[in-house]
Amino acid sequence: MQHPAEHSPLGKSSQYIAEYSPELLFPISRTTKWAELGLEGANLPYQGVDYWNCYELSWLLPSGKPVVAIGEFAIPADSPNIIESKSFKLYLNSLNQSAFTSWDELQATLVHDLSTVAGKPVAVRLRSLTEVAEEGVATLPGQCIDELDISVSQYDHPQPELLRCDADRVVEESLHSHLLKSNCPVTGQPDWGSLVVEYRGAALDHASLLAYLVSFRQHADFHEQCVERIFLDLQRLLQPQALTVYARYVRRGGLDINPYRSTEALTPENGRLARQ
Repeated sequence: MQHPAEHSPLGKSSQYIAEYSPELLFPISRTTKWAELGLEGANLPYQGVDYWNCYELSWLLPSGKPVVAIGEFAIPADSPNIIESKSFKLYLNSLNQSAFTSWDELQATLVHDLSTVAGKPVAVRLRSLTEVAEEGVATLPGQCIDELDISVSQYDHPQPELLRCDADRVVEESLHSHLLKSNCPVTGQPDWGSLVVEYRGAALDHASLLAYLVSFRQHADFHEQCVERIFLDLQRLLQPQALTVYARYVRRGGLDINPYRSTEALTPENGRLARQ
């Protein structure tokens, strides 16, 4: 079955256009992958957001002087479309030789263009390098499980059957791992990430969670769908009172993607990690 991104610029030679071109943005419907996971857009079992951070954002002042900044884009997890990452990058590059009278004008332009393609309002925040530098590097909450002793031999697809829990013991905890890796479903390039699981429910066996996450190592899917799959597998196993799953992915082409999925209403902080 052809992946929905096959008709996008991803994996193809592309001309880099340096003047404002919103038509470069390529939407990919979430519907196909939702259906694959047994989900319907009108009745999703989670709330959430996809945070995109752009580290290669530049434009011109009316005087012709360049400006550089870091952009944060918050795309609702229930938006009809995701924005294909290479088209996003091409679009942002098209701002390089375009003049905007103010930061506010550029922000309004980004909100309009990205919301139109995503199908729901996209929040945009533009930050100076000084502001971001002052925030420093964030750390993930809870216990890191990466030093647990596990044996792994299967990497081709996620294996939820590896997950174990103690249904007689209810806990509330945060766990994280830096060993998440999957592959782009179109180009085959590796996607590296750190994953957080925060929950209140049946006690999850930590080693089984780590083995399960490692089983994604050769799995081909986008960042958003990997996090949604992990969320659903844990929800089925734990029957939790509350569950939040999110990943912080390493940037490529100046963009990183950070999907958050939760049973709770949340406004997560968007702090960059050491690898980001």
